[in-house]
Amino acid sequence: MFSLQALLVSTGTVTLAEIGDKTQLLALLLAARYRKPWPIALGILAATLVNHAISAWLGAELTDWLSPDVLRWVVAASFLAVALWTLKPDRLDENEKLPAHGAFLATTMAFFLAEIGDKTQVATVLLATRYDPLWQVIAGTTIGMLLANLPVVWLGHRFADRLPLKLARTLAAAVFFGLALWVAWRGVG
Repeated sequence: MFSLQALLVSTGTVTLAEIGDKTQLLALLLAARYRKPWPIALGILAATLVNHAISAWLGAELTDWLSPDVLRWVVAASFLAVALWTLKPDRLDENEKLPAHGAFLATTMAFFLAEIGDKTQVATVLLATRYDPLWQVIAGTTIGMLLANLPVVWLGHRFADRLPLKLARTLAAAVFFGLALWVAWRGVG
């Protein structure tokens, strides 16, 4: 039987985690600066696919490197840490410079770099330790990133100001907390 559990959990988790994240703020800045939604959207897609594919691969490799019992508690503790991290609002430094290249290249570079060490990258690693197949984790986290960021690109500042950021952060933290409990109870795999 074909299951889409990994895809659905990954999509929902990253969509919630991304709301109010610095990459969402970056999407808003790029949209305001370049006013070209399609190249920005494609740049977000390209950067996210590469970044999350590498992250998911690392997560899958961790399952080979660590014993199941050690991995269980590392992943549970990490999900708990990401849950707490999600409650803290992100801010983009005001003096942070955007690349002067075209919209696609600037977005791809900026998003790839912004995702390094970001909670959604960490979540992708963790989701890959828990869920198979790997392509569903990559697709799900990428779709989640797009679901959270593309409305900001197309609807701009008015939409971003109306997002219930505190509620979204609380829901995302609850999802990560639930995943931490699930892994602690059931293990990885």
